[in-house]
Amino acid sequence: MSVKLRNVVPWGHSLDEYIRMFDLSAADRQRLILDCAGGAASFNLEMTRLGYKIISCDPIYQFSTSEIIQHIEESYSNVFKSVQANRDGYIWRETQSPTQLEEAGMTALRQFLDDLPAGLQQGRYVTAQLPVLPFNTGQFDLALSGHFLFTNSDILSQEFHLAALLEMCRVATEVRIFPLLMLSGEVSPWVEPVKKELESRGYKVETQPVPYEFQKGGDQMLRVSVPG
Repeated sequence: MSVKLRNVVPWGHSLDEYIRMFDLSAADRQRLILDCAGGAASFNLEMTRLGYKIISCDPIYQFSTSEIIQHIEESYSNVFKSVQANRDGYIWRETQSPTQLEEAGMTALRQFLDDLPAGLQQGRYVTAQLPVLPFNTGQFDLALSGHFLFTNSDILSQEFHLAALLEMCRVATEVRIFPLLMLSGEVSPWVEPVKKELESRGYKVETQPVPYEFQKGGDQMLRVSVPG
């Protein structure tokens, strides 16, 4: 699947959001982490500053900083218009308004963009795209993927989801996916069939509540453990 920048909306999520989205304990943060489809989050930078080991991969890392900035300027107004129009589908607790949401997202994005050149040079950002990753089998302790799988079930097939999860399970001993909802707010139709297929292959699969909810009902992650 070829990714073009115009088809991607880079979104900035912070370390605090990742901790709550994936229920990351202090021990979890000590593990070698892969942030898969990491996008324009400040998670990598914040984790690195704290001395943790992390690699983020995403196809947008092939584009220049100026190209990403231009795309953000072109796409963000539409994103926030959509949030404003559907604000009843969200819980305004930690984030109290669409304006505050935009400010938080842009803060994380600016941190990411400032860090991208150094992160690419250091190998912390890797241009890669599911369902094929350029990493060794078992290279990571924990793989995270937020707001990509299940969120985009309208354009990504059940077969793609299964292949992507199997690839993440190849490179990491544990995988966590958040959220289980599509952008429409409905649970992805691929959650249950993918879960059953993984279980039939010997993986331990469970849905778990997390201390994060922005989309109404979007407070669960899928957790997959590799057998053995």
